[in-house]
Amino acid sequence: MPYNYHHFCITYNWEVAQKRTDPVAETSTFERGRATRRRLIETAARLGRERHGVQLSVAEIAKAAGAFPNQVTYYFGSKDSLLVHAAFLALLHDTRRIERIGRQAPDAAAFRRNIARAVLALPSLPSVAGALASGIAKAELAPVIDQHLHLLFRQSERFVSQLVDSRGWSLGRPIDVEARTFWSAALGAALLAHAGAHGTGADLDLAGTLTVHDQGGRA
Repeated sequence: MPYNYHHFCITYNWEVAQKRTDPVAETSTFERGRATRRRLIETAARLGRERHGVQLSVAEIAKAAGAFPNQVTYYFGSKDSLLVHAAFLALLHDTRRIERIGRQAPDAAAFRRNIARAVLALPSLPSVAGALASGIAKAELAPVIDQHLHLLFRQSERFVSQLVDSRGWSLGRPIDVEARTFWSAALGAALLAHAGAHGTGADLDLAGTLTVHDQGGRA
């Protein structure tokens, strides 16, 4: 049969149109894309932990994730944007451990002390500081960082609110101010360290930014 280019174009365009209007095909494509995006974020976060301080290339992140380098740009816009997502994913994982530590505290004083100490020692904090520094230098990253910070604050608010209610503790200020103040101090300290400032966690009274206390007192 002779090759009919016109017939090929008609058939191809019809098949593409069918795929675009087929809900099953659209769902499958969406799920594959979401899985690839998630895999790239998780891989970048893992490589960041394993090779702390080493610059990661798009090619090696993509290869380790079983993806193509151009998919980084397609899903995230840039490598820096991917690294922001990866840094905050690592922080999200770390905060789950922080919540366990908080629940084990016998009283409000221990809660403030243990939470502050644990947060300053989080392995993901330097990566998040790097993400914040990137956001300062590159305005296009600001919305991505703002979205992740919003999620971090909301998660912290829910955790502290539930714990305070279940323990009968009190807060000296609104829960949203509590969460934002605490994380601003912690991330500010990490950003200073990222910029090369000297000092240790002992130089910052992070526990003092928390106003959680036992009912009827400030112990």
